[in-house]
Amino acid sequence: MVDIFIQSLLIGYSGAVMPGSLLTYTIKRGMQAGAKAGFMVSLGHSLLELVLIILLYLGFGPFLSTDLAQIIIGVVGGIMLFYLGGGMVKESWSGKVEIPLPTATQTGKGNMLLGGALISAANPYFSLWWAVVGLGLMMKAFNRYGLAGISLFYLGHIFSDFSWYLFIAWLVGKTRSFISLKVYKALIFSLGVCLIGFGAGFVVHALRLMFPLSVRPLF
Repeated sequence: MVDIFIQSLLIGYSGAVMPGSLLTYTIKRGMQAGAKAGFMVSLGHSLLELVLIILLYLGFGPFLSTDLAQIIIGVVGGIMLFYLGGGMVKESWSGKVEIPLPTATQTGKGNMLLGGALISAANPYFSLWWAVVGLGLMMKAFNRYGLAGISLFYLGHIFSDFSWYLFIAWLVGKTRSFISLKVYKALIFSLGVCLIGFGAGFVVHALRLMFPLSVRPLF
């Protein structure tokens, strides 16, 4: 059964290390709360994945891969990322951003946990990956080892998320005391722009599904 765990771990790392909205959010919160942010964001992300695994096990996989589901997730998720990214840009532009002191770490654990879940849910490719790739891997594990196989698959997958995002959050948390306020503002501004960009990508993806002939790539 170790092979299921290792396979899931490696596949999980291949997704976790890729730039995306969850990594951007983890960096932003890691600047405020250090490694704790990585843990809470990963926990929210992993709880959402647990819900998805249960839904897939119950037979909801085909619906999650439909155009309707992708359109809804893309539009709602895109709007949410616009809101989060716009807030970060506004804060940095207006000068309201301050570098959090190590002794004044934010304690909004619930917010970070919810943020990890919502940022993940906002990504239409997240549910699509689980409905297509994740479902196949999960069924392979189930056919070989039953519920124990699914459990090992899930544990291997979330271990990659926890270890990576904990490391990233710890790293940016440790370096915050060496960053000037000007650089910090620029970082928050850049991260906000990234979230807006991801949101735009999600909305465009949804529009292409809604109007496949009228919405085309510019290049």
